[in-house]
Amino acid sequence: MSKISAVLIDLSGTLHIEELAIPGAQAALELLRQHVQVKFVTNTTKESQNLLHQRLKSCGFQIEKHEIFTSLSAARDLILKNQYRPYFILDDKAMEDFEGISTEDPNAVVIGLAPEKFNDGIMTEAFRLIKEKNASLIAIHKGRYYQKKDGLHLGPGAYVAGLEYATGVEAKVVGKPEKLFFESALKTLGENIDFSNAVMIGDDVNDDALGAIKVGMRAILVKTGKFRSGDELKVKNVANSFVDAVDMIIENKVEND
Repeated sequence: MSKISAVLIDLSGTLHIEELAIPGAQAALELLRQHVQVKFVTNTTKESQNLLHQRLKSCGFQIEKHEIFTSLSAARDLILKNQYRPYFILDDKAMEDFEGISTEDPNAVVIGLAPEKFNDGIMTEAFRLIKEKNASLIAIHKGRYYQKKDGLHLGPGAYVAGLEYATGVEAKVVGKPEKLFFESALKTLGENIDFSNAVMIGDDVNDDALGAIKVGMRAILVKTGKFRSGDELKVKNVANSFVDAVDMIIENKVEND
């Protein structure tokens, strides 16, 4: 097996769950940094990069803000590149990452995780923009569900799928498990890093593990966060937690799928 040179690390469910860090994750992260380059990648859309960074610091992680690569960052890049004027369906806490973006006369619907905005009025307005005014549909991600302290919660994927069904328009997805997302995150660590020398650690068997494997990376699925029994049958590398995943990487025991 080729030696691992870079590790992409999911956040929610892998390093922490809300305000609580996964036990031992802080020390394991510092150990991992001694061996490989790391980048923190997340589909989280309920808060800005700044608020997310503050949350991680409050959990005891020594992480710099520039080390975090979010699907919100990727969405902003796409909006600017295509000169979109979005109708945002996002949590208010995420809007900091879209300062300066014009929203007059929308020509795109940009949707992320915003449970309090998934109501008839807002979704109908989005539907009409797409169906009647040919607005583009941009999904920051299509996550099926996510983990909170009280259990699983429905992700934005169901609402994106509903708009796709009603309008007949396929959404452009910018977050995990899209190849461009993984590629862009790795490029921030250096131009010479290849998919085959990189590993993704995450709790989502589809967006984290299988998504990374599809583009040629290796992946470690952790049994924390949204992991559910049976997920371990879909991938080769499974760890009880981030702590054990780090041990697997240091010992070069991460198999190719």
